[in-house]
Amino acid sequence: MKIHMCNILGARPQFIKYFPLSRALDNYEGALQIEIIDHLIHTGQHYDYRMSETFFAELGIKHPDTHLEVGSSTQGEQTAKILQRTEKVLTDVKPQVVIVYGDTNSTLAGALAAAKLGIPLIHVEAGLRSYNKTMPEEVNRLITDHISTVLCCPSKKAVNNLRKEGFTNIYLAGELFDRSDFGLEDNGATADNPLTVNIGDVMFDALKHSLPLAEKKSNILNELQLTEHEYNILTIHRAENTRSPDELNALMEFIQEVTGERVTVFPAHPRTKKVLNSGNIHLPSNILLTEPLGYFDMMKALQHSSLILTDSGGLQKEAYWLRVPCITLRRETEWTETVEAGWNILYQDYTTELPRSATHPDIYGDGHTAEKILTIIAHLFMSN
Repeated sequence: MKIHMCNILGARPQFIKYFPLSRALDNYEGALQIEIIDHLIHTGQHYDYRMSETFFAELGIKHPDTHLEVGSSTQGEQTAKILQRTEKVLTDVKPQVVIVYGDTNSTLAGALAAAKLGIPLIHVEAGLRSYNKTMPEEVNRLITDHISTVLCCPSKKAVNNLRKEGFTNIYLAGELFDRSDFGLEDNGATADNPLTVNIGDVMFDALKHSLPLAEKKSNILNELQLTEHEYNILTIHRAENTRSPDELNALMEFIQEVTGERVTVFPAHPRTKKVLNSGNIHLPSNILLTEPLGYFDMMKALQHSSLILTDSGGLQKEAYWLRVPCITLRRETEWTETVEAGWNILYQDYTTELPRSATHPDIYGDGHTAEKILTIIAHLFMSN
């Protein structure tokens, strides 16, 4: 028996989230003796080589079966292009299930295309909420959740967020799904009665596999002349922080105050670089501006840093798993568990103490999320 699925990716974090699934597919031995065939769609939302193609090469992800090449444009135009082009691919390929990841324009457009064609939709990283609808990401994730067939949540808190919004078909009452747990078919999963499952965070799978490889393969500390635990990592890419020089300069003042003279490595996102190149931004003297780093280089740099300052959701989690204090450069975060655990703090709440707790609970699963996704697919969609 065979199941045909489509995975839709478009941005750097989604390549990382897909990576464990692609590995699990290569090694998958389902109890139901089902072959899962994958058609990979790359929307081209991230068109910069260092933000896209280098990840495929470095992580060993197969070349996309379809590349939509949408490139950069406004929120609405980019979403519309992805929707239009994805619909054509899905109509031709006729998958039995579509998987989207996270909260980008690729996520929303891919979800809309699948839902309008009546194709079952799995949302990986469902249930996250910042409760700030001025963020494009919040709008994307809200709509995607409410048109999905299966909601794969990274934590119990994400499940509870969906419960508050009226989702009732919740597997194991929101406790972490184990691959030995069966009974998914009893719950069912339809567009009118979506199934909510706590599977853990697939990025934890990626980190567990990649960290030893990063230690061996990356020479980034020598290349940047960094000393272990004597430098910081800074990333800024969200629209709320890069839409004007005034907002970015205000962040730079805060960063200068926190970091003092300690070297702070700043891999610049293409969107951020445009603002930096405007000539109106005052970079603190301790900032070491670099091109975006590859995944292995970034993992090694994060692991040996003393502090991470970021507006990235992915880096908030990676900082937590690596036990590196994190200051989130936003007024809210959807990854509230990291704040509650004492390893992350919003920048407006920072005083003088870096977040570092004596405890470190396992809040995002067991590192086997990708296998759980395949188990869900095999059990729910084999007869469709």
